[in-house]
Amino acid sequence: MLKELNQVMDYIEEHLTEDLTLEEIANFAGASDYHLRTVFFHLSGITLSEYIKNRRLAEANRALLKGHSVTEVAYRYGYQSLDGFTRAFKKWSGFLPSEIAKTQHSKFFPKLSFKITVTGGISMEYKIVEQPEFYLAGVSQRVPMQFEGVNQAIVQLAQSITPEQRAEMHALQNLEPKQIVNASYNADAAFLKEEGQLTHLIGVLTTDGSPSQLLEKVKVPASTWAVFPNEGPFPLTMQETHANIYAQWLPSSDYELIDVPGFSFTQMNEDKPGYAYSEVWTPVKKKD
Repeated sequence: MLKELNQVMDYIEEHLTEDLTLEEIANFAGASDYHLRTVFFHLSGITLSEYIKNRRLAEANRALLKGHSVTEVAYRYGYQSLDGFTRAFKKWSGFLPSEIAKTQHSKFFPKLSFKITVTGGISMEYKIVEQPEFYLAGVSQRVPMQFEGVNQAIVQLAQSITPEQRAEMHALQNLEPKQIVNASYNADAAFLKEEGQLTHLIGVLTTDGSPSQLLEKVKVPASTWAVFPNEGPFPLTMQETHANIYAQWLPSSDYELIDVPGFSFTQMNEDKPGYAYSEVWTPVKKKD
């Protein structure tokens, strides 16, 4: 996958002045749009759309320094109006594009390249599980994206679960892993801006799709899952496992992500406070 990502970076550079779409880039990479956007975001910390915008504005800055007119540069890098380009450039650089030739102000945003730096043997235990169609049954709400520390919005969601809701979850639970799970989905907003949100559900896996007055039910199609067990300080170890799935396992595996809710569960260690056993269930498919 790293080779393909670097080829994507080259492809973007060659087409910066054209009307690039994420679907076109994904087709070039031979991966799904969802897989490419998700892996790129987790590896780079920036969305693919934001990266392309920043690269275009950086090249626009260079062209303005060389004395090209603002109008010429704006249309070359895909802006439909001079006002739109001026607003975007001012927000990005802090300067009006008309000032660049005079002030020689330059803001740099380099082309990305990807590589794996081996700092120690990271051994990732995992198994591949085939699951039939099922439902996630639980309570959910939109929460902010957070990659480190305890997400207080999720804590509050867990605290809001009533005894009646817990009883119904227990009655419905009939599919492995028979645990209370945390599922995340509908995260597209998170890939449009850095402060994005996703939907978080706390619940159980069930084959019962009948309506419920107490719980939300989300249908999950029959899928393949890469399951990553981990044990250590909570939530650090599980969050590191999530990061290593994207940075280490996916780029070197024969699998790619699919747009299906992923989930995890955690069992706190009663003998070691702050320690837990967790499993991260990542929906995938074999690469074509």
